Amino acid sequence: MLNNYSKEDKVLLAVDCIIFGFDGEDLKILLIKRDFEPEMGKWSLIGGFLKKEENLDQAAIRILSHLTGLDNVYMEQFYAFSKVDRDPEERTISVAYYALIDIATHNIKTNNFDTSKWFSLKDAPSLIFDHNRMVERAVSRLKYRTKTKPIGFELLPDKFTMLQLQRLYESILNEKLDKRNFTNKINALKILVKLEEKDMESSKKGSYLYQFDTEKYNAKLKEGFVFKI
Repeated sequence: MLNNYSKEDKVLLAVDCIIFGFDGEDLKILLIKRDFEPEMGKWSLIGGFLKKEENLDQAAIRILSHLTGLDNVYMEQFYAFSKVDRDPEERTISVAYYALIDIATHNIKTNNFDTSKWFSLKDAPSLIFDHNRMVERAVSRLKYRTKTKPIGFELLPDKFTMLQLQRLYESILNEKLDKRNFTNKINALKILVKLEEKDMESSKKGSYLYQFDTEKYNAKLKEGFVFKI
C-alpha cells in the first residue's frame, strides 16, 4: 500500500514550558542556560520534542518532570509558534504551555543543565529564538485567566493571608489594588475558608490565614457561578 504522506514535508514539533512561580512578593519565571548549540550558554525556556507515542499534554508533563522534577502542577497549553525561521537548526513548530507553582513548596532539580535560575519578570534576561514572544503571550494569557478562573491559587501555599493573595494579583496584573476593595471582592466570591490560625510573621497581631475551598467552588460552578476579579 502506498504511503499517501510520503511526499509531504516533515517538520519537528517541540513543546516549550513557561514556568511561573510566586515567592510571596513577586511573580517570577524559571529559566535555564542552554548547554548545546545553537545559542549555547544563553538563557532559555525549558523544552523538548514530541515523541511518536505521545500526545502534546503527555509530552509537556514528561518534559517538565524530566528537566525540573516537578509533577502534578497546573499546566495549560496556550499557543503554537510556527514562524518558518524560528529555529536556525531545523524547521520546528513549538506548542507552548505555562505552568504555575508555589516556589516555597516546590523543590526544583534541573537535569542536563548547568544553570537554572528564577528571575523576576521585569528583570528577566533576553531569551533565545522567539522565547521572549512566548513569555509575552504566556503573561497575557495568565492575566486573563486569573481574572476569570481561580488559577492564581496554584501559585500560593495551601494556607495564605489576604495580603499575600493581593500581592499575587498585583504582581500578575502589574497594577496596584485597593486593599479594601480587593478584600471585599474576594470575600463576596465566598470560595475561601477563613482559618483560626494566624501568620505571626506579618505583624504583632498576626494575619488570619485562608484556604481555597475547591469543593465549594465546584458546587458553585454547577449553579452558574462566574469567577471574576
